[in-house]
Amino acid sequence: MSQFFVIHPDNPQSRLIKQAATIVQEGGVIVYPTDSAYAIGCQLANKDALERIRSLRQLDEKHNFTLVCRDLSELSTYAIVNNPAFRLLKAHTPGPYTFILNATREVPRRLLQPKRNTIGLRVPDSKIVRALLNELNEPLMSVTLSLPEQEYPFIDAQDIYETLGKRVDLVIDGGPCGMTPTTVVDLVSDTPTILRVGKGDPRTFI
Repeated sequence: MSQFFVIHPDNPQSRLIKQAATIVQEGGVIVYPTDSAYAIGCQLANKDALERIRSLRQLDEKHNFTLVCRDLSELSTYAIVNNPAFRLLKAHTPGPYTFILNATREVPRRLLQPKRNTIGLRVPDSKIVRALLNELNEPLMSVTLSLPEQEYPFIDAQDIYETLGKRVDLVIDGGPCGMTPTTVVDLVSDTPTILRVGKGDPRTFI
């Protein structure tokens, strides 16, 4: 049975953040709140935890995972960022955007988009996520939490716990989340391309 932590969205309790980080470091799969919707994540290098998420979400091997980073500096460790892209990233992070960029060698190959050698990266505007990433000292491997049979994503952590309590190791309740995922922006070429319109305003990229 998983654990259930109620963590304050503005003042995350350090004791619970440390416990959550330990669960991730020991191979656990966690559900956590972001600035858009609830997400499910695991340790960057843990292949078994990744497969658990694939099974839960019923994802094939072509589905792109996202590296959730604490700041722009960490994002630059895992992605090749030219000057125009850097300016756009600086203006829109933290925030409800996922950016597609060429990956560096720091990214495990199993996370890359097979034909393009790209990776999705994200810096959420969430104190809970930032505190957890600071404790982990590395990104989370993550996807939005939505089940195949759902018409709408979860917005309440208690509902998540009642539904997935036997399939994940921790659910973090940071208050209600929205149902809208991130806006996805491809920054691989010189001209940004909107791949999905979500919570983040796409107009500044057009």
